[in-house]
Amino acid sequence: MTYSTRRALSAAAGIAVASLALSACAGGSSAPAESSADFTPLTSVKLQLQWLPQAQFAGYYVALDKGYFQEEGFDKVDVVPSGGDIVPQDALVAGDVDFAVAWVPKVLGTMENQGVELTDIAQVFQKSGTTQVSWKDSGITKVDDFEGKRIGSWGFGNEWEIFAAMADKGLDATTVKITTQDFSMNALLDKDVDAAQAMTYNELAQLLETVDPATGKLYTMDDINVISYEDTAGAMLQDAIWADTKRLADDPAYADAATRFLKAVIKGWVFARDNPTEAADITYKAATAPGVSAFPVGPTHQLWQMNEVNKLIWTGGDFGVVDSAAWDKTVKGALAAKNQDGLNLITTEPPASAYSNDYIQKALSALKDEGVTVDGDYTPIDVTLTEGGQ
Repeated sequence: MTYSTRRALSAAAGIAVASLALSACAGGSSAPAESSADFTPLTSVKLQLQWLPQAQFAGYYVALDKGYFQEEGFDKVDVVPSGGDIVPQDALVAGDVDFAVAWVPKVLGTMENQGVELTDIAQVFQKSGTTQVSWKDSGITKVDDFEGKRIGSWGFGNEWEIFAAMADKGLDATTVKITTQDFSMNALLDKDVDAAQAMTYNELAQLLETVDPATGKLYTMDDINVISYEDTAGAMLQDAIWADTKRLADDPAYADAATRFLKAVIKGWVFARDNPTEAADITYKAATAPGVSAFPVGPTHQLWQMNEVNKLIWTGGDFGVVDSAAWDKTVKGALAAKNQDGLNLITTEPPASAYSNDYIQKALSALKDEGVTVDGDYTPIDVTLTEGGQ
C-alpha cells in the first residue's frame, strides 16, 4: 500500500460510522432473565464505542459473536462505533445509549463542565497505552525535552496526559506548540511535528507498517524514540465502561442489566485473552461485515492491536476493577494539568459516584462461581507486522 493510499484511507476511516446488532449465535440461550416482583429485566441495550470497529473493542465483538450476551438474557445488544463524530459520554447523557466506552479524564471533564453524573462501572484498561514518538535523531527522549517543540496530539481530550506529565516536571505548557494531527502517523512522516502521539496498539503499529523510502524496508523501533506515558506521572486511566449514575440508583432493571452486561463483556475479554488470534479475526469480520461503513484496519494490524490491548487489560488482578491508586493518580493529573492556554481539565474532585466497583464485583463473583478465570496476566504472542497491516 502506498503512502498516499494510506493517507486517503486514514481520512476515510476518520469520518466513518458503523453499527452492529446482536445476531443469533450458537451456544447461548435467548431467554431473558427471570422476572422480579420489582422490575422486568431489560433484554435490549446499546453500547457506544469511542472509535471504529477494531481490536481495541474485541471483547464486545467476541461477546456478540459467541452469544455471551444471550447467555445473560439479552435478545439484542447494539454495539455502536464512532468515527469521531459521536462523543460516547454525550450519547450516554442524552439517553441515546445505555452504556459507553470512554477514557476517564475525558468523562471527568464532561461531568464538571456539563454538571452531569456518570459512573465508571468497569475499568477495562488498567494501564495507559499512550506514547509520544519521535525520530531517533530528534533529541526527544523524555518529557523534559518537550519545551519549545511541536508536540502532536489528536485533541478531543487526548492531550491531557501530555500536560499532566509536563506539570509533574514543572514545565511551562505555554512553551509547547500542540499541533493537531490526524489519527495516523502522517504528521511525523511529513515532519509537521517533532513528536507524534501514538497508541501502542494502533498508530505506533501504523508507523512500523510504513516503508522507509531511504531503505526500502519497513521502519523499526531502532528508528524512533518512544516515550510511554505509563512510565510518567501523566498516565491516566483510559477505556472504561460508563453508566448513568441516577439511572443506576433509580431503576433496578438498569442496575440488574449493568451486572449482566458486564458478565457477558468479561467473558468476551477472557476469550480474547486466551484466544487472541481468533478474537482479532472476529473483530476484523465485524469491521468488514455488510452494512458496516468503516474502513477496517488490516488483519495483521488487528492482531497486533489485540496483542497490545491485552497487555493493557490483563495486568494480574481481576478484570475491570477500578484501582483506587490509579484513579487518584488520574484525578491528580487532571487537576494539575494546564494546557497551552492555561486552562485546567478539571478544577474540583469528581464526586464519589464517579466510579463504583459494585457491579463489576457482582459480575466477577458470579463468573468465579461458574469456573471462569477472571484474573491474571497476559502472555504476549509474536506478531510480525506487514506493509499496511494487511
